[in-house]
Amino acid sequence: MVKRGKTEQGKQRYLCINMECQTKTFILDYSYNGHLPEVKNKIIDMAVNGSGIRDTARVLEVSPNTVINELKKKNRNSILSTGICC
Repeated sequence: MVKRGKTEQGKQRYLCINMECQTKTFILDYSYNGHLPEVKNKIIDMAVNGSGIRDTARVLEVSPNTVINELKKKNRNSILSTGICC
């Protein structure tokens, strides 16, 4: 991992030099919870357990749009991994 400049808010941006990383650039201390991998995993877990979009957004303190987008990504990834398409 190497430094890769700063954001508009002045936070340090990093670059992962490992070729196996899914994300190349990242920030260690995000100011919005929706960017954290733990929160993204919790969105999926709550959806599997039957929580609604608004309820999930309220509990995790993220936007309902963030919840919807993350669920769409998960659905697309599961379809691609199973080989079922169109």
